[in-house]
This record gives sequence, C-alpha cells and structure tokens, in this order.
Amino acid sequence: MSTVVAQWLHVFGLRAHVANNIFFFDEQIIIYPSGNHCVKYNVDQKWQKFIPGSDKSQGMLALSISPNRRYLAISEIVQEKPVITIYELSSIPCRKRKVLNTFDFPVQKFISMAFSPDSKYLLTQTSPPESNLVYWLWEKQKVMAIIRTDTQNNPIYQVSINPQDNTQVCVTGNGMFKLLRFAEGTLKQTNFQRGESQNYLAHAWVAEDKVIVGTDTGKLFLFESGDQRWETNIMVKEPTASSKNLEVIHESESLVEFPPVSSPVPSFEQIVTTSSHNQLVMPRVFAIAAYSKGFACSAGPGRVLLFEKIEEKDFYRESREIRIPVDPQSNDPSQSDKQDILCMCFSPSEETLVASTSKNQIYSISMSLTEISKGEPAHFEYLMYPLHSASITGLSTCIRKPLIATCSLDRSVRIWNYESNTLELFKEYQEEAYTISLHPSGHFVVVGFADKLRLMNLLIDDIRSFKEYSIRGCRECAFSNGGHLFAAINGNVIHVFTTTSLENITNLKGHTGKVLREMSAFDVVYTAIVISHSGRMMFVGTSVGTIRAMKYPLPLQKEFNEYQAHAGPITKMLLTFDDQYLLTTAEDGCLFTWKVFDKDGRGIKREREVGFAEEVLVTKTDMEEKAQIMLELKTRVEELKMENEYQLRLKDMNYSEKIKELTDKFLQEMESLKTKNQVLRTEKEKQDISHRERIEDLLDKQNRELQDLECCNNQKLLLEYEKYQELQLKSQRMQEEYEKQLRDNDETKSQALEELTEFYEAKLQEKTTLLEEAQEDVRQQLREFEETKKQTEEDEDREIQDIKIKYEKKLREEKESNLRLKGETGIMRKKFSSLQKEIEERTNDIEMLKGEQEKLQGVIRSLEKDIQGLKREIQERDETIQDKEKRIYDLKKKNQELEKFKFVLDYKIKELKKQIEPRENEIKEMKEQIQEMEAELERFHKQNTQLELNITELWQKLRATDQEMRKEKQKERDLEAVVKWFKTDLHNCVAYIQEPPLLKEKVRGLFEKYVQRADMVEMAGLNTDLQQEYARQREHLERNLATIKKKVLKESELHRTDYVRIMQENVSLIKEINELRRELKFTRSQVYDLEAALKLSKKIRTQEDQETVPSRDLPRVSPIRRLKEQEETNRIIEMQRLEIRRLRDQIQEQEQVPGFHTIAGIRLPSMPDSDVNMMSK
Repeated sequence: MSTVVAQWLHVFGLRAHVANNIFFFDEQIIIYPSGNHCVKYNVDQKWQKFIPGSDKSQGMLALSISPNRRYLAISEIVQEKPVITIYELSSIPCRKRKVLNTFDFPVQKFISMAFSPDSKYLLTQTSPPESNLVYWLWEKQKVMAIIRTDTQNNPIYQVSINPQDNTQVCVTGNGMFKLLRFAEGTLKQTNFQRGESQNYLAHAWVAEDKVIVGTDTGKLFLFESGDQRWETNIMVKEPTASSKNLEVIHESESLVEFPPVSSPVPSFEQIVTTSSHNQLVMPRVFAIAAYSKGFACSAGPGRVLLFEKIEEKDFYRESREIRIPVDPQSNDPSQSDKQDILCMCFSPSEETLVASTSKNQIYSISMSLTEISKGEPAHFEYLMYPLHSASITGLSTCIRKPLIATCSLDRSVRIWNYESNTLELFKEYQEEAYTISLHPSGHFVVVGFADKLRLMNLLIDDIRSFKEYSIRGCRECAFSNGGHLFAAINGNVIHVFTTTSLENITNLKGHTGKVLREMSAFDVVYTAIVISHSGRMMFVGTSVGTIRAMKYPLPLQKEFNEYQAHAGPITKMLLTFDDQYLLTTAEDGCLFTWKVFDKDGRGIKREREVGFAEEVLVTKTDMEEKAQIMLELKTRVEELKMENEYQLRLKDMNYSEKIKELTDKFLQEMESLKTKNQVLRTEKEKQDISHRERIEDLLDKQNRELQDLECCNNQKLLLEYEKYQELQLKSQRMQEEYEKQLRDNDETKSQALEELTEFYEAKLQEKTTLLEEAQEDVRQQLREFEETKKQTEEDEDREIQDIKIKYEKKLREEKESNLRLKGETGIMRKKFSSLQKEIEERTNDIEMLKGEQEKLQGVIRSLEKDIQGLKREIQERDETIQDKEKRIYDLKKKNQELEKFKFVLDYKIKELKKQIEPRENEIKEMKEQIQEMEAELERFHKQNTQLELNITELWQKLRATDQEMRKEKQKERDLEAVVKWFKTDLHNCVAYIQEPPLLKEKVRGLFEKYVQRADMVEMAGLNTDLQQEYARQREHLERNLATIKKKVLKESELHRTDYVRIMQENVSLIKEINELRRELKFTRSQVYDLEAALKLSKKIRTQEDQETVPSRDLPRVSPIRRLKEQEETNRIIEMQRLEIRRLRDQIQEQEQVPGFHTIAGIRLPSMPDSDVNMMSK
C-alpha cells in the first residue's frame, strides 16, 4: 500500500487569546487563528484556506497584517525559542517571505507586533522581564533600534506605529503610555506622563498626532502630541427587562441561529463582576478600532460603543451601542452575553464590524444596521456559527448522515455537518459532558455527563433526552456497529445496554490483552489513535498537537507523514465509515476535518456508494403545534390580503386625484419657464457682442506696448555686453598668476606625498583585497536590493510620470499665454542680474583661494607630525600583534586538549545514561505497581471495616432475637403448666356434678385460685424476691445442664475411641478370615491333585487288596481329625458372629445418644452368604 496523505479541509474553532486575532484581508475575506494555523475565510462563499504554522511550533502568540494587506507577521515559539515568520499573502498559496529567528538581545517571546505605514518596518515588543521594543527593517533582518520600555516587569499590552508617520511609535501597558520617535538609529521618548498612572489596555490612532487610549476602569483618554486633550467615563447599566424580552423575541427559534456560547470557566481577563442586576460597574476597555467617523471601543462584557467626532471640536460623543444578544435556550441566559470583546476590526469599506470574544466566538454587524437602530442598541450576529469555548472531550460520527457529534467542558453538545461545514444542532446543559456517541442512523445520541448517562433523540430543532442511567463520570461510551447495543464505562466496569428495551444485559470486568508490536513515539507522547476500517492505515495524535499518518501494520522504521494541526494535546480522533475524512479534536477547542488521499493524490476508494439519509425526527406534539400555527397564519394572511386590497384601492383613488392636480400645476409652470428662457437668450447674445469688441481693443494696446519695450531693452543689453567682455579679460590674467603659484606649491607637496603614498600603498593593497571581498558581498546584496527597489521605483515613476504629464500640459498652456505677454523683457533682466552675481562671486573666490592656500600650508605641517606619530604607533602595534599571536597559538593547543577530554567525558556520560535509563524505567514501573497495590490495600481495608461493622450489627441482632425467643418459650411453659393444673382441678370438679352446692364451692375455689393467682403472678412480677429466686433456680438448672453436657461429650468421645478400636479389630479379623479361606481353597486343590496322582493302575490293585487292613485303619483316623477341625472353625465363626451382633447393638445405642455420630457414617459390611456357607462346610 502507498503511504497515506491527509489534507486540511475545514476547521471549526478560534484561538481567542492570540493578540490581534482577527482582521480583514479584503471586503469578503477575514483572517483569524485556529489551532496551529491561520485561516483565510470567505464570508460569502464559505470556503477556508490555511496558512500553517512553523514545524514543531508550540503555538501562536500574536499576529499583525501590513497596511497594504500584502504581508502577515506571526509570532510563535518553536522548540522553546521565539520566532517571527512573515508570509506573503498575495501569493497562492501563501509563502514565507522572511523568518526572524536570530537575535542579538535576550528575548523569551514577542507579545505584540505592528507594521509601518509603508510596510517596510516592523515593530515588536518582547515580554517581561526584558520588555524590549525592537524596530526592524524586516526585509534585511536588520535591527534599526532597540529600547527597554519598562524596568518594573509590568505587563505591556499593545504597540503600534503612527499610520501617517514611520518614525512615531506608541506603547501602552500597566501604568505605561509612551510615545517614542525613531531618529539617528535610536528610539527616544517624546512625552512625559503626568498625574496618576492608569492600567492602559488598548489604544488606536485617530489622527496624525492623536491617540485614543482605554483603561481597565472604563476611562477613555485623547492624547495629542503626548498631552491629554479629552477624557470620558463609560458607565454600564444592565439591560432592563423589556429590552431583554425584545432581544428574545427578535431571535430565531432555531438552535443554530443565535445561541451564544456560555462557558463554565470565566475569562482570565474578566475581573469585574456584578453583584446585582441594577448595579453600575466600570467596564474594561480591551479593544479600540478607529474608522473615518470616529472609533469603536469595547465597553464591558458583551457591549461595544461607537463614538463620532463633533464638528469644529476635538471631542467625541457616544452615538451608538451594540450588544451581544441574549440566548434564551442557554441553561443560564443571563450569562450568555457576559463575554469580553478582545479584538475588533472594520472592513476596508467600513461597512461591517467584526469582533472576537473571550469565549472563542466571532461576531459581526453591518454598520448600516447601527444607523437604522436609533435610540435602541443594535445586536451582533454570528459571523459563522457558535464555536466551542473549552476543551473538546467527545467525538463521534454516524453512517447514514454526514454528521459529527462533539461534547466539551463548556457543557455543550453540538452536531456538525462535515459536507456543508455548518452547525446542525446545539444545546447547553448544567453538567460537563465527557463523552458522546452517535447512533449509526444519526437519530440518537448517548452522552456521558458528570452526574448521569443520557440517551437522547436528535430532533429537527432540539436534543431531547428520553432515558437516563445513574452512571456517574462516564468517560467513554459507544454504539455497536449495528446500533442495537451501546456500552458505557463506569470505573473498571463496562455496562452493555440494548437500544430496544433500554435494559442492562451484561457487565464486563477485567481486560487482558497481548501486545503484538511496539513502536517508538520519537520524542512525543501519543494521546489519541485511530485505525481505518480497511485496516491498512493508522493516524496518531500527539501531545504537541501534530498528526502522524502511517501504514498499518506498523513499520519498524520512522516511516510516517507529520502534519501541523492543533495548539494543544489532541483528545479524540476518528475516521468516517468510508475512510474518506479524518476528524480530530484537541484541548484548544478546535475541530479539524481532513481529506484522506494516497501518495499519488487520489482519494481512498469507497467500497460502496451509500446515499446519505435526509429524514429528521419530529415529535407529534411539535407537528400538531406547527400545523395549528400554519392554519392561524394562513387565516391571518387572508385577512391581511383583504385589508391591503381595500387600503390599496383607497390609496389609488387619492393618488389619482393628486396626480391630476400636480399635472395641471406643472404645465402652467412649464409655459412660464419657456417665456423666461427666450428673454434670457436675447440678453446673452447682446453681452457676447460687447465682450468681443472689448477684447479686440485690449489686444491692440498690448501689441504696441510690447514693441516699445523691445527697442529700449536691446540698447541696454549692448552696453552691458561690452562691460562683461572687459571683466573677463581681467579675470583671465588673475587666474594665470595664481596658477603659477599653485604649481610651485604642488611640486613641493608631491615630493613629500610620494614618499608617504609608497609606504601606505603597500598596506592599502593588503586591505583593499579584504575590502574588495567585502564589497563583492555588499554588491550582491545591493543588486538584490536595487532589483527590488527598481521594481518599486518603476511602479512609482510610472504613476509620477502620468501625474506629471497631466499637470505639465496644464502648466504649458498657462505659461505659453504668460510668455507671449512678457516676451523677451524678462529674459534680458535675468541675464543682467546673473552677470552681476557672477562678478561678485569671482571676487569672493579669489579671496577664498588666498585663505585656503594659507590653511593648506598649515595642514601640511600638521600632517608631517601625524606621519611620524603613526610610524611609532605601527611599530608598537606590530609588537603587540606578535605577542597576541603567540598567546592564540598556546590557547589553541589548550583548546584541542580540552576537546579531547570533552569527547571522552561525553562518551562516558552516554554510557552512564544508557545504564540509568532501564533502571529508571524499572523504578517507574515498580512505583506504579506500588501505587496500584496501595490503592488495592486501601480498598480492602475499607471493605474489611465495612464487613466488621456489618458482622457486629448482625451479632447484636442475633443476641436480641435469642433473648426474645427464650422469654417467649418460658412464657409458653408457664402457661402450659397452668393449663395442666386447671385441667386436673376441672376433672376433680366434674366428680361433684350431681351435688350442686359442692360443685358451686369447687367452682368458686377454682375462680379464686386461678383468677387470683393470675393477678398474683402479675403482682409478683414486681416482687424482687421472687425474681431473685427464679434467677437462682434458673442458674442452678443451667449449671446442671452444662455439667451434663460436658459428661455426655466426654462419654461420646470415649465411645468414639472404643468404636474406632473395635472397628480396627474387626477389620483385622476379617482380613485373617479371608486369608484362612484362601489357604483352605489352596489346600483343597492340593488334596484333589494328590488324589488324582495317587490313583493306582489295575496291576497294583492286588497290592491294595493285600493291604486292606492297614488301609481301613487309616481312613478311620482321618475323618475324626477332620470333624474336630470343622467343629473348631464353626465355634470360632459363631463367636465372631455373636461379637459382631453385640458391637452393632452398642453402635445403635450410641447413635441414639445426642451429640454422638459415627465416623463418616461407616458401617460394617454384612457377611456374604457364600462365605457363611463355606464356613459352615
């Protein structure tokens, strides 16, 4: 893939705190700073062109445009050094003309600049503590003069040059108003401050020697040649309720047209605050702009005053008031117009006034509106649209619409259109917004505020929330690609919601990932990153405000394109769904849109063409209201039509009658005027004839007088000519004599001079070579200068020649008429006077020559003495030069040795740094881990303390419930005992049913017994003796219970030990039995095998018969033995069975005892039937 290229397309934002931040290039184009660029914006055609700042720039500080609108000066800080760059605005694109970056004086930054009227000189002011005022010939990068304006480190706000005089300069600051003049290579102060020192914030030249100055206490001063001529105070009253209502009525219902931005952060320059609505305050005058009728000045927050000059006086009076409109849809409309106006500028034709405010807004107003609105204050309008006034924290786009959503710390949410470069929607809230996400359809938006997460609808003219979630301080949120889900971050938990039921479906915790590749950031910190949807390119935002475009996957080498963009760290970056546009935001409050190209200048290909949707959400209530309004307006329009038609008919009748009357009058007047014209023509003809006769008479008289004068003057000229020839002869003789004397003197001088010249010519030749080299450099510079000068001079000469030709024609015509009348008389007079003057001058020259001859002789003597002194000085200087050359040679040797030491030390330092860097990184990582562990410990401590508190509370509750349970059980027992006693007594009473008197007595006894006893029980509750006896008996019983429980536990433990012992014995016995069974089986198998082997053949049967007697005796013995063995085994088995039964009975009895349980519920296995049968056998 080819490398990716990004091109600036549009910017939404302004840097308000750059000095002199807005001005006109021509009638339609304004220039203002935005991000790290200057923007040329065409107000009519709505296009932007960019003038980028210098590479590695840290931000712009001040701007200045030349009076001829050809040059733009920008003050910046590049790599912590001040730089002034001058651009040529006439070239397309704007190119750098000069860069001023080498200074012979200390400087931190340039805070204010101004061009001279002819645009050749530049005036710059440095910041404290240096506070140097520098006067530049900027094309040659030459400092013409420098002076320190302040020695007390007071702030300086503005410098300027008189628009009609290059040499006069004005400087204003805290306690400072100085007028200086440039003369003989220095700047000298021409005024002296008198009276109390003020904090002068701004000034402007209104005439050749007049300056208007504004202060922070609302005062305006007019100075003429440094002397105060006029003073006035600006008093500001809050607008009344009626005027505020009028402002609200005049504004549009749309969110876009008139809402001014309200920032939660007040301007750093705004100090004056109002404690009540009707209180008078003294405003601060931050900006003054002069125009032909007077000047305009800022008069407190959201207010501008126009002053016009009073005729035949040097004073000014307030003529108009202009205000920033109140925003009815802001969360605090009273604060919407509380923004300071920092800079103002009039268009070249003075038809429009543009102003920038402390909340990064640009307003404009046409001067024709100010003239119409007499008596009432006029109102500014947005030049473009309301902009962000604080850092932008959230950025998002959608698929179906060309929309951009942003949120900012100024508590606002804005919806932009990146195709039409306009603001679609805008709304302010009471809380700061940290993050935002647009639904892919463009109809919904999720915004994370400081208090809640809100899901809102984007309506045609409003942003309304329809669901809120209690997620505080959400820093990131996003819709899914399909839009059916959205997620929000709360701490380290991600909450996932559905857009259909608006419920929380899942929560995600704990993220683990694997680093695929790392890449060096190259001396910057990356603050934002975005990868294209195609996965082939990546854009990175830095803390310096630049953007880097690189391939993806990441290259190993330094392969990327870097672009200047913002004046602060970039907060968010985003690519549109088709990878056509790149969007960036930063802490400077600016939003940039970039067009993405490949290396060959071609746009990135879209995978599929998708038409943007034009649907807009509208609520049903809004539609019904608008329909009703439409009906009402239609009926009203019809009524107005009927009224207008009726009034037009009446007016037609009236006007037709008036026209008839006027036509009659004009016809009569026309006839009278015709008669008058005829009379006047006859009189004019008569006067023309008389004038011609007079002119002919005058011409005859003049011709006669001229002839007489010529005759007289010719005779006089002949006499004077003869006298002139005689004087010439005398003067020639005198000249020859003096020439002889001068030759003699020259010969003596020449001999002495030749000796000197030979001596000095040798030295002159050495120095002439040096001079020629320097002169060649100078000639090259002069040639460049002369070329530029010739171009300017040719342009000026052409204009001068055209003007000369016009006026010379007029002069020639007038001179020819005069010369004809005067003639040769004037010429002869001039010749006569010139001859007399020449004679007098010659006599004076002769006397002067004599005096000069005497002076020259004295000079020759003094020169001879000087020559001898110079010879001595030359010898002494030669000796000193030799000594210094020796010292230079020694110092060079030392310098070489020191450089060697320096190289060795530099190498050691580099090695030590390489060793230190990994350790420092490890230390940082360990510190971060320690901090995380400490945070986790604190959290665990808090959780433990909380759990301990909960446990204590639960224990207290348990104890209380146990006590109540015991009391209730005791009551139940008492009642049951009483009931039993009552039942027995009743049973006894039933026996006397047949005997009524005895039954009566028994029932009475029952009544007395139980009823009185119940009363006695209630009374006994109060008796302390009974309570003590009850407590004593209860304690006795509890002790008995405790001892019994202890005995039971001991016995159960003993039983357990016996049970375990018996179990172990049983297991060992069962093992022995199994082994015996195996031995029996084995012996039986052996017996069968032996019997089979011991079978005799038929041959040996006879031997068996012979041995019958012993064979019969043997089997008799073996069965008896076998019977005995079987009986013993049967006895053993029965004994074991009895023992097992006994042990089982004991186990059952112990299981019934409370507190005793078998070990792990183990029971002995029952004897299998097969084993029992085998044993019985």
